[in-house]
Amino acid sequence: MPMHNLQPERNPIHRVWQSIPEFFSSEKVLLSQMEIDQAIAGTFSSGPSYHFILDFSDVNRPTYLSPSIEELLGLDPGISSIDDIVNRVHPDDLPFVTEAEETAIRLLNDDTRKKDIKSYKISYCFRLKTRTGDYRLFHHQCVILATDENHGAAAALLIHTDISHLTATNNYKLSLLHLRGGESSMNINVYSGNKKFSGALSIFTTREVEVLQLLTHGQTSAQIAQQLCISENTVKNHRKSLLKKAHCKTTGQLVSKYVTEKFN
Repeated sequence: MPMHNLQPERNPIHRVWQSIPEFFSSEKVLLSQMEIDQAIAGTFSSGPSYHFILDFSDVNRPTYLSPSIEELLGLDPGISSIDDIVNRVHPDDLPFVTEAEETAIRLLNDDTRKKDIKSYKISYCFRLKTRTGDYRLFHHQCVILATDENHGAAAALLIHTDISHLTATNNYKLSLLHLRGGESSMNINVYSGNKKFSGALSIFTTREVEVLQLLTHGQTSAQIAQQLCISENTVKNHRKSLLKKAHCKTTGQLVSKYVTEKFN
């Protein structure tokens, strides 16, 4: 069903969403705070971040916009719109963001994947103008939280994390990460013209991903062991395995690679 509140003339992101209306739902959904909290907890932020919920029945005004957006971008969380955020995107990065959004939606709109769209995370990076007026590299994560009976996307969680302390280099690639152990597609060149979905199994076990995500939060081996109810030695073994599989020498390199190269 078409989204009647989308305005194609407003910004290129709206135009992309308007061009693929069959991917979205026009039904308004009510999400509980528990559902939102669980979704946020299931993602990772390796730096300062803000998040918000998009209800695709009316995408002009995000809901649950976190107060941290004011510190990061200088935007008022009470009145800011999607246009306000898009206007902070670096002009040179906006064409990539537009292509990444369109590519992700078209890939996930496939009949076989659309039924499973809540299992995927859309991931890419771009520069945003911050509160101080400089541009920094941010990591974009998007997870569909609710769908209608036809699997149309009804609501999504979006998280933007400042990763400029990790890297200033953007690989300008899109990744679709399967959150439940299925096939992921990493580092898609959205400009190649060949937008076939190229699947790849995760190089890490489910437990290793859990350890890695906690490492991105700066937790120690002892803290991770306590949270996952495993021994500290087991955590250290997982960390060694992560470094070996990712071809990294330090935890800092591992976290940076996890964010910028999007391996699953």
